Amino acid sequence: MEETENIPFADNETDEMYEHFKIVVDKGQNSVRVDKYLVNFIENSTRNKIQQAARAGNILVNNSSVKPNYKVKPNDIVSIVLAHPPRDTTIVPQNIPINIVYEDDDLLVVNKEAGMVVHPGFGNFEGTLINALAYHFSQLPYFRTDLEQRPGLVHRIDKDTSGLLVIAKNEYAMNHLAKQFFEKTTKRVYNALVWGNFEEDEGTVTGHIGRSLRDRMQMAVFPDGSHGKHAVTHYKVLERFRYVTLIECQLETGRTHQIRTHMKYIGHILFNDERYGGNQILKGTTFTKYKQFVENCFQILPRQGLHAKSLGFIHPVTKKEMYFEAELPEDMEQAIEKWRNYTNHAN
Repeated sequence: MEETENIPFADNETDEMYEHFKIVVDKGQNSVRVDKYLVNFIENSTRNKIQQAARAGNILVNNSSVKPNYKVKPNDIVSIVLAHPPRDTTIVPQNIPINIVYEDDDLLVVNKEAGMVVHPGFGNFEGTLINALAYHFSQLPYFRTDLEQRPGLVHRIDKDTSGLLVIAKNEYAMNHLAKQFFEKTTKRVYNALVWGNFEEDEGTVTGHIGRSLRDRMQMAVFPDGSHGKHAVTHYKVLERFRYVTLIECQLETGRTHQIRTHMKYIGHILFNDERYGGNQILKGTTFTKYKQFVENCFQILPRQGLHAKSLGFIHPVTKKEMYFEAELPEDMEQAIEKWRNYTNHAN
């Protein structure tokens, strides 16, 4: 995922919807249950939310998971991973078609189409994936109106990025999945169409990603680590088309705009990525015919060429490994086919 456009940048500059807290218990702290202790430290938390986090194994004391009734002691090191609370308490259910790839009592996986905002906010309070899921949930026979059952995001992808997302259907699943994203045990692979030809067949981009100091609507790489957060993207060339390349990207971390930022950093801006300058002709010839060809490709693929192709995780309840794949959407497929034909005829 990569990221989300309607919320330009997450508070912690990541597309993963969790928060990590680490607290060293004061030397003068009285013996108290860890769930009660954490409620006083974490804003907007509830006792039940923290107890569900403990049930999912998300509360550690001195690196060992504990139950909610554990009594904290002076100098204990308490760590907790909590799924983000919703930014808006009221989500309007809307009957919007969505492509549900898998669903059970605890979670569902959707193949989001490009152009759909994931979460309401900043001028997009309707027509989002969460609005659509709220309606879908309300139609389920076991639907409850309390906050225990609501669409729970643990990661996001950008409005103009297509592909797979997992959504939790209860607090326990949300916390369990959030922990997997935090511990980087999920498997996420993207396909990206980028400008330029790679010298090597595969590689890794490592570099802190933070908000750009020049353009607040962009993210940037800070190789000296002076800003942002650690980010790692592994890539592999799938097909070369002289002036653009189809690659596979595997995320080790999940920072906002990670693939887009890392690819720009190494000189391979995503094809038709308007925010990062990929909607200009960056490689190729000066011939008018070529320019027209690229413009036609832009019209076929009117967004950045990025697709969340596969997603793997451990099911929170069954503990079985789940793995899903979503084929390239038609707009990316058509643009790639045009480049493939262009390359074949140019040889």
